[in-house]
Amino acid sequence: MAEFIKIYNENPNQKAIDKVVKILKNGGLVIYPTDTVYGLGCDITNNKALERIASIKGIKLDKAKFSFICENLSHLSDYVKQIDTATFKILKRALPGPYTFILPGSNNLPKVFKKKKTVGIRIPDNNIIRTLVENLGNPIVSTSIRDEDEILEYTTDPELIYEKWGNLVDVVIDGGYGDNTASTIVDLTMDYPEVVREGKGSLDVL
Repeated sequence: MAEFIKIYNENPNQKAIDKVVKILKNGGLVIYPTDTVYGLGCDITNNKALERIASIKGIKLDKAKFSFICENLSHLSDYVKQIDTATFKILKRALPGPYTFILPGSNNLPKVFKKKKTVGIRIPDNNIIRTLVENLGNPIVSTSIRDEDEILEYTTDPELIYEKWGNLVDVVIDGGYGDNTASTIVDLTMDYPEVVREGKGSLDVL
């Protein structure tokens, strides 16, 4: 059964962060809070962990549409082709925030994502997950945890999440109640921003 670790968003406890980072570095899976719904993630460089997430989601890894959670915009150049000024301004206005931006992927993507022409980038406005990424030293591959319940698509209570997912992952972070509205997804690979899914993020920043 997974560990259940309480971490406060206002002031993430370094000892708890170190514990989760160690689990991630050892190929563990973590469920964590964001500024939208709770997410399921692993270290972007760990293939076995990526395979586990794909298996949990019931998809082939090369078909998976995972997003990458970065600490800040300085990570982007590692995984994204050079972007123009207008695109960068949108990112700067919107992030950190409840958005997933689809951007052109670079040649530096981890081997398993090499065939992908685009990547989804997230920089949530949440200290817990950003501190985790900062301490890990590279992005966390992420996917939201959905419910099969059609009325309530996302579970917001970390204790209920732990009950349901505790046997599938290695650690569940209790960062308080989550939101039940997912991020707004915006495609920035074309001449103008295209909203793929309207979620929590306002469209005014585009």
